[in-house]
Amino acid sequence: MSREELAKAIKDAAYLEGDFVLSSGKRSKYYLDKWRFETKPELLREIARALADLLPDPAPDRVAGVELGGVPLAVALSLHTGIPSLIVRREAKEYGTAKGIEGVFEPGERVVLVEDVLTTAGQAIAAAQRLTEAGLEVVRIIYVIDREEGADANIREAGFRPYPLFRKSDLGIR
Repeated sequence: MSREELAKAIKDAAYLEGDFVLSSGKRSKYYLDKWRFETKPELLREIARALADLLPDPAPDRVAGVELGGVPLAVALSLHTGIPSLIVRREAKEYGTAKGIEGVFEPGERVVLVEDVLTTAGQAIAAAQRLTEAGLEVVRIIYVIDREEGADANIREAGFRPYPLFRKSDLGIR
């Protein structure tokens, strides 16, 4: 699938119009419903292939997804590339191992954080900081769609490197 075809397929699957409150707290007249592209195997497979092109060379030791929306993307990318994945919890669980990061890793390893649709990137930045605090080197944050409302600048300001697969303008959204 070409880049243009993938952009159209994502928009066709996920673009909704109405009155929405985003996780950032902002209101929007449109919503990009990640579950409408993350739960379609054929579309998720194509997104994973495209995200693989955003990985650095040399490849990272791990890819990590933030619960819940980043997890299918990280797992699909892991299956496509063979790079082991991690799950970054929003909060450490209070039972069992009480971990905030699930999966096996060693401090010093290089990791790419994978996310879905970013507005301000607050949750992605918090997850990247948790990975850093655990001793991992976050080499970039890759994400499917940048709503072009500050995510890129906020990620840079936090000291990380943003790599969106698409910006909303690439999808023909104004």
